[in-house]
Formats: sequence, structure tokens, C-alpha cells
Amino acid sequence: MSDKETSGYHVGGVDTVISVDDVARDAKRLAEEGPSREAIAGLALGDPLLTIHGLVAGYGKMEILHGIDLQVGKGQSLCLIGPNGAGKSTVLHSIYGFTNIFGGSITVNGTDITRLSSNQRLEFGVAYILQDNSVFPDMTVEENLWMGGFLMKDPAAARSAAERVFESNPRLAERRHMRAGVLSGGERRLLEFSRALVMDPDILLVDEPSIGLEPRFIDMVFEILDDLQRHQGKTIVMVEQNAKKGLEFADIGYVMVDGVIALAGPGDELLENPEIGRLFLGG
Repeated sequence: MSDKETSGYHVGGVDTVISVDDVARDAKRLAEEGPSREAIAGLALGDPLLTIHGLVAGYGKMEILHGIDLQVGKGQSLCLIGPNGAGKSTVLHSIYGFTNIFGGSITVNGTDITRLSSNQRLEFGVAYILQDNSVFPDMTVEENLWMGGFLMKDPAAARSAAERVFESNPRLAERRHMRAGVLSGGERRLLEFSRALVMDPDILLVDEPSIGLEPRFIDMVFEILDDLQRHQGKTIVMVEQNAKKGLEFADIGYVMVDGVIALAGPGDELLENPEIGRLFLGG
């Protein structure tokens, strides 16, 4: 090993460390062709709930996404991986209405939501779970859940929806009168997921669910996501820094590089792809 210090992902043994610069360079090579629209449609089994077509988007006047195509079916899960700055979170932001859309379209169940506000998209069944800690620490767990129903016209409806969430989450129910700020990291993440469920969305956009969590809580978070997909029929589109964990969970995996989709395939197949392993899994 050379004396030169290497900055990299540091997953796996010493002989598998790869620098961030090498990842970015080799990932760009993967993006030269990209998946066809037919291949993307096939991964959604020809019946997409969420469709992104030729999306060009960014912040202010800066273009981050350069013609993104994405499809995911009802009850499927999709994980976006790739180097930092690839535009992964920007895809989620665009679906939820946090970016400027310069071109292309976003549809949910055949309805174009491209120009709708974030609140309108939530009413169409799209919920966004932030990357950062977004609980209200000085409010109780119960009050945090009530906030999830802020778009409901009747406060009683929000309380009723919160009760349904408590019924399916005994762990939260036991802590309903506790301040959210005293919860563990995993419990706060559970509260964030549960708050998003108050509006009973069809699509959950989940940004870096494992970020900042201890390993035992990471497993808990993915168990929650699995339950939401397998037993509640939610469609999940996520960005995950732990590429191995994300691809193990997801039905579909997309690899993003410089604002475009470089590769797309079943999550388990991408896990077996030697280039993906070398660049993102430490293999």
C-alpha cells in the first residue's frame, strides 16, 4: 500500500479501499449508455404507480438532473445509490415539489403532478420523510403524530388517524406522552415514518433512512420499511448511503451518476454486479 493517504468509502478490507475520485471516474464510465426506457418499464412490471419521464430539474437556475426516467409499481421498492453529488436526493425533492422543473413530467397513477405544490402532492398520496431529524423535540410523540395530519380539515380526523397509527405501533403508543426529544435515534426515525403515515400515502419517499443511526437501529428501520411495503402495500422510493443494505431491501436498484441513471436492475442483481461491488460495496 502506498504512503499516500487515500480518501474513500472504506468498506471492506484494506485491499478493497477505493478513492472517491476513482469512484466518480469509473461511475461516469458506467453512465455512458444507461438503461433503456423499455428496461425501466420492465422493472416496474409494466404497471407503474409513479412515472418520471425525461425529468430535467434543479435549484434556482442550476440544472442537477439531466433527463431522468424512473418507474416503480404499486407495492414495489426502489433504491437510488451512487456517489455523493449524483443527484439522488434531488430526485426525491423533485417528486415532492422542492425543485425547479425545467422539463419532463412526473405522474402518479396516470395523473400529472409535475406542477403541483408539495401539499397537493401529499393529497395525491405522496409523502416525504426527510433525511435530517425532523421530529418536534419539545412536542410529545402524540402531538408529533397530530402534525402529520395538518392538511386534514377536521382536527378530529387527524387525531383519529394518529390513533390508527398507534394501534399498529405499540412501541410508539407506549411513549405517546413522552417528549419526542428524549426518544432514541431509532425511535425518532420510527416516529418520522409513523407521522408520514397519518395521511395514508401510497408512495413514501425516504431520504437516507439509516443515516446517523447505530447498527441495531439500522436493522430496525429496514424492518419497519419491509413491513410498510410487504404488509401495508406502500410503494417506497429511497436514497440510501449504505448501498448494500439498500439493494438487499429494494426490488429495484438505480445507480445515479452526474444527474443521470447509469444502471438499473433488480436489487439482488445489482448486488451481484462486480462493478457495483467494486465501486459502492467495497468488494
